[in-house]
This record gives sequence, C-alpha cells and structure tokens, in this order.
Amino acid sequence: MVLTYRYFVSNIQGMKLVEYLKQPDVIAAHLCREIGVKPPRMVEWGGNTPVPVKHCVLIEQATNGVVTRKDLRPDDWHLIWPELAEKETA
Repeated sequence: MVLTYRYFVSNIQGMKLVEYLKQPDVIAAHLCREIGVKPPRMVEWGGNTPVPVKHCVLIEQATNGVVTRKDLRPDDWHLIWPELAEKETA
C-alpha cells in the first residue's frame, strides 16, 4: 500500500467513506492523492453524489478493504460487479 499514514482500524469492514475520513489517523488528502482526485470531489461523494465506478476499486484498495465497493455503491454494486454477488451466494 502506498499510503503513508497509519490506519489503526484495518480490520473493520463495511464503513462508509465519510465515516472512514473521520477516523483520527486518516488524512483525506492522502486518500485523494492515492486515487487521483482533488479534495472537493471527495466532499461531493460525502453527500448525495455517488462515487464514480472508476474510483470505487481504487478506494477499496487504498483503504485496505475498510470501505468496500458495496459501501460506495449500495444500490447498484451487484450490477457493476456481479462477481461480488456470486461470492455472497457461494
């Protein structure tokens, strides 16, 4: 992982992006740099704007799976990544 900060809740899963960014050891600018967006864009995602599909896997990887694609796209993740839905039923 390229991120340079310590993340002490790496075993937590199922966290919304806005919750992740409120963690004391998380620096939003580092995550923005990791996924290639400017901070104002990430602020939009904390509201009603969905995270673009092209950033979801990057966020999942950058957060060590703490924030998942399912968390980022709760209404349509199963349509975008059907392999995740298949793993749940297996």
